[in-house]
Amino acid sequence: MSQNVYVAGVGMIPFTKPGASEAYYQMGAKAAVAALDDAGVGYDQIDHAYAGFMYADSCAGQRALYEVGMTGIPVFNVNNNCATGSTAIYLARQAIEAGAAECILMVGFDQMVPGALEVQFKDRPSVFDRFYAAIDEKLGASEVPGALRIFGSAGLAHMERFGTRLETFAKIRAKASRHAANNPLAVFRNVVSTEEVMASPMVWPGVMTRLMACPPTCGAAAAVLCSEDFASRHGLKRDVRIAAQAMTTDRANAFDGVDMREVAGFSMSRTAAQKVYEQAGVGPQDIDVVELHDCFAQNELLTYEALGLCPEGGAEKFVDDGDNTYGGQVVTNPSGGLLSKGHPLGATGLAQCHELVSQLRCKAAKRQVEGARLALQHNIGIGGACVVTLYERT
Repeated sequence: MSQNVYVAGVGMIPFTKPGASEAYYQMGAKAAVAALDDAGVGYDQIDHAYAGFMYADSCAGQRALYEVGMTGIPVFNVNNNCATGSTAIYLARQAIEAGAAECILMVGFDQMVPGALEVQFKDRPSVFDRFYAAIDEKLGASEVPGALRIFGSAGLAHMERFGTRLETFAKIRAKASRHAANNPLAVFRNVVSTEEVMASPMVWPGVMTRLMACPPTCGAAAAVLCSEDFASRHGLKRDVRIAAQAMTTDRANAFDGVDMREVAGFSMSRTAAQKVYEQAGVGPQDIDVVELHDCFAQNELLTYEALGLCPEGGAEKFVDDGDNTYGGQVVTNPSGGLLSKGHPLGATGLAQCHELVSQLRCKAAKRQVEGARLALQHNIGIGGACVVTLYERT
């Protein structure tokens, strides 16, 4: 990092089920105001804004932020599938480092609908066509919904290669529910057992139950980044900085059909994490808390290995030993993750930021990871993009 970039403020509203939320622009505005208030800056001090969403029309960012202020600043609308929120953080951090801005607001929101994710423009080729073709060639055609098929295929590959049991994914889902029980912003706060996860309806026999998939969710989150000079001049918090960050996209092996983990972005995640560790001069053993992209329990398990939290093939032991929760090696998804906190696609990366900044400020209440100093964020979008960010308590 060429200069220090600080997270001056974060904001988030409670996530809800589809049909129970306010309109997208109202949610976005509330999260943005919360982040500004937390930072202690006014909207008139913001140089640029980045707005992330998937389920809204172009310029939805302006629609949300005009509720906060109309100062004529550039507003950039961002869409990178599920990695949208983190992509906004990545762009804002770059702009500050380049000297193009000193203080930037990022907001992410989505007002989703019930049911499995669907392609929105059905009259043209899907961005997922090559991913689906690789899966079909390996496993045969299926009526299983697209996102479930991508991550289920990756989980199946891990099961076949390393003997991973379906119960292991159920343990991950149960862990998420225990963490979310202490998060007042999570959409699902009910605790479920491993047995209950296993007993939920099979959406892919032998591969995935319904409770292993994250729910469609409505919500919004936001953050304010600023330069060290700006924070110093205005007396802003400098307790959390971005220590390293990397963004990656797919390589050709995502489509070669050899390893179904690749269609779910395994190498994207591994490469981004390695770059971050190298930038910061740390290793996975130094990380205290992680918010990772658990859109499916299968992807959480794969990501343990991609981030180097355990050896490749060692994720089942990592789970069985309790190394993914309090009292173990590293607390993963103390917020409850996408599985229980919820997954409004455009907001997810910024919600992860909200949780990790709260942890590093020691303001996570019952979820607090004792002594947290280094916090890792992993956010992935199929299509594809992966952003890994390391936050440090200063």
